[in-house]
Amino acid sequence: MTPGITFVVGLAMLVLFGWYFATDQGLRKRLLATALMLVLVVFSIATIWPPQKNIALGLDIQGGTSFLIRLKGGDKEVTKGMLDQAVEVIRKRIDVFGVSEPIISPVGSDRILVQIPGLDTAKIQEARDQLSRVAKLEFRMVYPDNGERIREIDQGKQVIPPEYRIETYKHQAEGEKPVEERLLVKKKADLAGDRVSNAGASYERDGWVVHLRFDSEGAKQFGNITAANIHHRFAIVLDGIIQSAPVIQDAIYGGDAQITGRFSEEEARGLASVLQNPLQTPVSIEEERSISPTLGADSIRASILAGLVGLIITLVCVGIYYKIPGLVANLALIINLILLVGALSMFHFVLTLPGIAGIILTIGLSVDANVLIYERLREEMALGKSLKIALNTAYEKAFSSIFDANVTTLITAIILFWQARGPVRGFAVALTFGIFASLFTALIVGRNALSWLVDTGRLKRISMLHLISAQNINFLGKGFIACMCSLALLIAGAGALSRGERNFGVDFRGGDLITLSAPGKIDIGQVRHALQPLGFADASIQESHKRARATSPSARH
Repeated sequence: MTPGITFVVGLAMLVLFGWYFATDQGLRKRLLATALMLVLVVFSIATIWPPQKNIALGLDIQGGTSFLIRLKGGDKEVTKGMLDQAVEVIRKRIDVFGVSEPIISPVGSDRILVQIPGLDTAKIQEARDQLSRVAKLEFRMVYPDNGERIREIDQGKQVIPPEYRIETYKHQAEGEKPVEERLLVKKKADLAGDRVSNAGASYERDGWVVHLRFDSEGAKQFGNITAANIHHRFAIVLDGIIQSAPVIQDAIYGGDAQITGRFSEEEARGLASVLQNPLQTPVSIEEERSISPTLGADSIRASILAGLVGLIITLVCVGIYYKIPGLVANLALIINLILLVGALSMFHFVLTLPGIAGIILTIGLSVDANVLIYERLREEMALGKSLKIALNTAYEKAFSSIFDANVTTLITAIILFWQARGPVRGFAVALTFGIFASLFTALIVGRNALSWLVDTGRLKRISMLHLISAQNINFLGKGFIACMCSLALLIAGAGALSRGERNFGVDFRGGDLITLSAPGKIDIGQVRHALQPLGFADASIQESHKRARATSPSARH
């Protein structure tokens, strides 16, 4: 789906949301809620479909491509700091071509293993190019009157200034043919690329733009350069090749700059990748392999089956226990899942097992919200209130509990996304989108569906099962006992963590990578069975295939 369509749909949803909350209860509010729900569901389905193309799967489910990269320090020894920097730079570059949650880990003292999920042939070549471009970045000024000076040099009337040289700048505006432009560019950099702290691309009103931010020293230098060269061009040079040559419109202080032009999405993201604090140390790709999922096919089938069985049991139990309101809750839950998967697809997030765990947790949050509402509805009806008043009161009184529960979970998800990397971040993303989807479906979709039934007279009485009779338990009176039990559990948990490294897997403390070659195909189950007596049955075992070579399983523990 194009950015323009996404922008228009997003604007329409924003208008509908504002109109909905500005309208009092009544027919118009229900119509707005229905329109908003339909727009979101249709847009989500359009984003998801076809699922084989738009739902990206992670390494643990689909497999992908593995690159073994070597840092070449030249005369300098590759240090741990250089290796760690390379890992972070490569991690940022991998996001450029639309995937996330790669496995990027140091191997030995000068190599990095990069495993990227689900790449086709074109994406593999793009990955090679991006990984190989981790190199030296520079900002160099272009001669003030470049075009005229180049013509005079070609005519023999002028010579090339000693501090400049002619470089070829190849660029292509969106929808147009490639253009080659000759630029007089300074030989010496005016600003080093290591002063860039962050860069990114975004779609705005006039098209794709690139944002970059400098560190404190870089901001000062860039401010002085731009102030002295307004309306002049500067070249962004990577490994001696000009990547872009924008015009300085104003003096830029504060360290934040924006590069505009007739960029396509690919060009904007590529330029942002170039600006993303590249590593000075050159790298080489030593080995490339296709790899199988980190989970076996049987594990994947079992996980999918478990998720489907759990969803079906949840739908059946909620429908039987709460009857008509339960069916409304089931409808809201299905819409919740559609919106969640649609959001993940729209933002190109890779679906892994931790992400699926976040989706499953979302199901629990959605059901929990409806339980709070319906139990409050049961209490209000027991007080003799009419069905319409009891329904409105139940939603109003349950809102604070639902909001508090979801906000506290959202804070946890934000912290995980902020501090974590890889699959944990995927879990946080799925959980965050799930929280917003749960709030929307429980408080807007479910409420308006029941209001339609009640106000139109199709639902005149609500009956729900009541398997557990009311109990008057003095929870506050047992507060001291509850606190002591919680403290005991905390102490027990801290004691369990005191075992040190025995609690951590390969993600935290590393391990060994063992590659075994065989003349024929080996069953992963046989490898796992052979590792079981050694205590490594839970090791990550992948079947990898080197280009034009034999198949071999790899085990990491």
